[in-house]
Amino acid sequence: MNKSITFSSDIKNISVVEQLIDDINKKYNLDKDIYGNILIAVLEAVTNSVIHGNKRNPDKNVNLQFNADEHNFHFIIEDEGAGFDYNNVPDPTKPINVEKPHGRGIFLMIKLSDEIEFENKGRRVILKFKR
Repeated sequence: MNKSITFSSDIKNISVVEQLIDDINKKYNLDKDIYGNILIAVLEAVTNSVIHGNKRNPDKNVNLQFNADEHNFHFIIEDEGAGFDYNNVPDPTKPINVEKPHGRGIFLMIKLSDEIEFENKGRRVILKFKR
């Protein structure tokens, strides 16, 4: 199953992503832990793209690609924003950052995926999950 969807930067479009993940769950009969990890990590990536990347600009799109090979599920999320320094995101687990609103989504994506890559100045995030 390979799938690509593009949608405008409206937070309501998260439901399209949830439906895609539910379809993947049905097709591959995912273990509940893997399903939960995929759901949370991908939704965090998409939410970051809508809110932080594209600044909720409905004229800018988010593209989500999914593909599966015999070993992994791959999700590629890309926005049209300016990008960010993904090597300099505050660690939300450090006491100095607990009150800060930034870094939690990326922290979750790192912890829940088996592999994560940032490309194109952080505008493209690749999440990999072992099958």
